[in-house]
Amino acid sequence: MLADKLRSDLALSPDDTGVIVVDHGSRRAESNALLHDAADLFQRVSGMGIVEPAHMELAEPSIAQAFDRCVQRGASTVVVFPYFLSPGRHWSQDIPRLAAEAAAEHTGVRYQVTSPLGLHELLAEVMCERITHCLRRSLHGGEPCELCRPSGGCRMHEGP
Repeated sequence: MLADKLRSDLALSPDDTGVIVVDHGSRRAESNALLHDAADLFQRVSGMGIVEPAHMELAEPSIAQAFDRCVQRGASTVVVFPYFLSPGRHWSQDIPRLAAEAAAEHTGVRYQVTSPLGLHELLAEVMCERITHCLRRSLHGGEPCELCRPSGGCRMHEGP
């Protein structure tokens, strides 16, 4: 659990450390709702008390709104986690700029933008699980996953 590691390894209090899980943002409500679910899941698994979702653009809450909410909830340190697979301009420029603008409204509050997800064996394991589930469903029937359920599920296609 992250909360335990903050206490034991980093001498930080999880009670005054907020985490913002930020994605790009979408015009699709379903996509934006998935980030809220990811932030809720992260909060349960990490043991952190202050976790807020944010969208870089196109939807609310914005990074500034999430930052404000973290501070209102007692955070004196805010960690901005880009919920992205790889580094790019949003990670290296846009999100740090938006985080700096948000932090400027809160004197004395520290903040950091972390690396995105990147490469990790657990991500490959998740990919294997998703591929297996989708192939099983399309080849042998069964329930679609939570992502495909609104559209009826993934399916196998054949070329012309």
